[in-house]
Amino acid sequence: MESQARERRPLIALVGPGLMLAATGVGAGDLAGAAFAGMKLGTTVLWAVLLGAFFKYVATEGLARWQLATGSTFLEGSMQRFGPVVRWAFLVYLVIWSFGVGVSLASACGVAAHALFPVFEDPARAKVVFGMLHSLLGLLLVWGGSFRTLERLMTVLVAVMIVVVLLSGVLTPADGSAVLRGLFVPRIPDLPEAVPWTMALMGGVGGTLTVLCYGYWIREEGRSGRKDLALCRWDLGISYALIALFGIAMVLIADGMSLPGKGATLVVALADRLGENTSPAFRTLFLLGAWAAVFSSLLGVWQAVPYLFADFWQLERHRRGGKADSPAPVRVDTRGFPYRIYLIGLAVLPLFGLRYDFQLIQKLYAVVGALVMPMLALALMWMNGRGAGIGSDWKNRWWTTLALLIVLAFFLWVGMPSLLQSIGIP
Repeated sequence: MESQARERRPLIALVGPGLMLAATGVGAGDLAGAAFAGMKLGTTVLWAVLLGAFFKYVATEGLARWQLATGSTFLEGSMQRFGPVVRWAFLVYLVIWSFGVGVSLASACGVAAHALFPVFEDPARAKVVFGMLHSLLGLLLVWGGSFRTLERLMTVLVAVMIVVVLLSGVLTPADGSAVLRGLFVPRIPDLPEAVPWTMALMGGVGGTLTVLCYGYWIREEGRSGRKDLALCRWDLGISYALIALFGIAMVLIADGMSLPGKGATLVVALADRLGENTSPAFRTLFLLGAWAAVFSSLLGVWQAVPYLFADFWQLERHRRGGKADSPAPVRVDTRGFPYRIYLIGLAVLPLFGLRYDFQLIQKLYAVVGALVMPMLALALMWMNGRGAGIGSDWKNRWWTTLALLIVLAFFLWVGMPSLLQSIGIP
């Protein structure tokens, strides 16, 4: 009977969490990062997109494996195993990251909407107005909509995003042999800032802190135990394949171009150039895909990140009630106070940053975002390793451990020095 019930699951339940991960993981930073890398380094760094997607797949599969084996999310497991310093450092990290990503996504939605509907003469004012409207619309959709409704809406936005950007990439003239070399021959050009841009391209593939939210989405779908491990792996494979194709297409589109702007304004400049080389209709189509990318990311972050705060909140209450040794609460109430107060804060507080250039916050946000992967690699090596009690059937295999070690070593050896240098820290 159980197997028959699982077979009757709608298609959206089988691939929905992965599509939501793809929607949330591809935001303004990913669009701009891939475009910058394409302009500065060309097709020689396409391998970084594939490698970045693979690294994120390994990490997210480890998170899903932990949850399916233990019944607790990665955050729940971490808070039970690590000390108070780690717990409260995570909360500070979450708040800083949330403010930075909130400003970035609302701003990107504002810029993309103004490019599609230029009803304001002042672009700065348009960014603020449209950014506020998108943020508040996201708040209303998450507040009043069910998980299934948001899942379907984000699936539609992902479809628009992927189809439009892939079509743009396919229609962009490219040297086939150079593309194949870029995909399968790892090389970093001997150019100024080549390493930081390669790292930004690799690190931006598939999001940062949002990978933790995959566990809450599969919990909403009722996935648990070994019976759903293969489904999660298949789901994640589709997600990161789409994300990798998206990144490759953006690099190909921007290859050889020289454009002004940064962040979402760069994407608009890229659309303008595509319109000049093809037709105004193609410019509008590309902007529609870019808007779908940033708005789906905003919706995903608004829906998923409050899970993390609410989970932290109820676990702290559980621990302070003297129940640290008893089973932790297993479900976040999306109608409850912790979830909704963080949702309001996430949608409203970053709006105060739309008028200003919060350079320090943006730099700090870049640092904390880049720290996600090495921290995840370390935690997964411990929690899914031999000594963490996950069970021998579930623990990391040697190739998983090797992949996590490569993530950690690559970041410490290449990524961290390059990141610090890129933000002005010698």
